[in-house]
Amino acid sequence: MKTVIIIPARFASQRFEGKPLAMLTGPDGGHQTLIERSWRAAMAVPDTVGVYVATDDDRIAEAARAFGADVIMTDTSCENGTERVAQAMNVAAIDADVVINLQGDAPLTPDWFVTALMDAMAADQSIQMATPVVRCDATTLAYFYADRKNDKVGGTTAVMDVSGRALYFSKEVIPYIVPGQVPDPVPVFHHVGVYAYRPKALAAYGSWPVGPLEALEGLEQLRFLENGTPISCVEVQTRGRLFWELNNPPDVARIEAAMIENAQNG
Repeated sequence: MKTVIIIPARFASQRFEGKPLAMLTGPDGGHQTLIERSWRAAMAVPDTVGVYVATDDDRIAEAARAFGADVIMTDTSCENGTERVAQAMNVAAIDADVVINLQGDAPLTPDWFVTALMDAMAADQSIQMATPVVRCDATTLAYFYADRKNDKVGGTTAVMDVSGRALYFSKEVIPYIVPGQVPDPVPVFHHVGVYAYRPKALAAYGSWPVGPLEALEGLEQLRFLENGTPISCVEVQTRGRLFWELNNPPDVARIEAAMIENAQNG
C-alpha cells in the first residue's frame, strides 16, 4: 500500500498569521519553526513513499526547502488543508493508495497516530477516510475548557457511533458534561488533525460545495459527513505523551512545555 504524507501550510491564518514559521524552542534549547517540527514528525512515520509540504507562500516554501523538504506549490484559492492536499496530488501527479494529511500545526503528532490510520485503511478497503481520536485526560480537558472560557477556538472534539464512525466534530466541548461531574474515563475525545484518504474520496471533496455545518464550525472534515462519506475514527493512545495542536499564539508555550515533558517521559 503506497502511502504519501502531505503537510498543508499557509501563511495567512486568521487566528495566527505566519503560524508555520513560528519558532519553537525544544527541550535541548534548539530553535526550529513549526513547519520544520511538523515535517520531522511526518518523516518519523515508517513505510511511506514520500513526504511533501504543500503551500502557496514563497516564505514557507523557502524555509521548507532549506531544511530539506520536498515542496509542492498550490493556489491561494485553497480554502483548507484538504483542498490543498487534493490540489497538491494533482499538481505533482502523485500516485498513491492512501494519502495522509498531517496538519502543519501538529508537531507533537507521534508516528503511531499515523500508522494506526494506515493499518485501518489496509485492513478495511471500504474505509474512504480515517482520522485519529484521543480520549481526553484531565489536562487536555482543562485546556479545552480554558480556551472556551476565554472565548478562544482551541482543539476539536469528536463523537462517534458504536462502530467508530464519526457522528460529528465540533470546536465546542462535546458531549456536554455537568460541571464538576466529569465521569471516569472522560467521555470527551480530542480529534487529532490528521486525515487518511483514498485518492477517490479526496478528489471528490473539491467538487462539493461548502455546507452549512462546515461553514459554521470552520471544520473541513464536516464536508465529508455533509455529503454522506463516512469517516472512521481510530482511537489512539498517547502512551504518556501530551498532545495539542498549535491553534493560537499562546499555544506556543503549551507546545514547548509539552515537548519538554514528553522528552522527560521518554
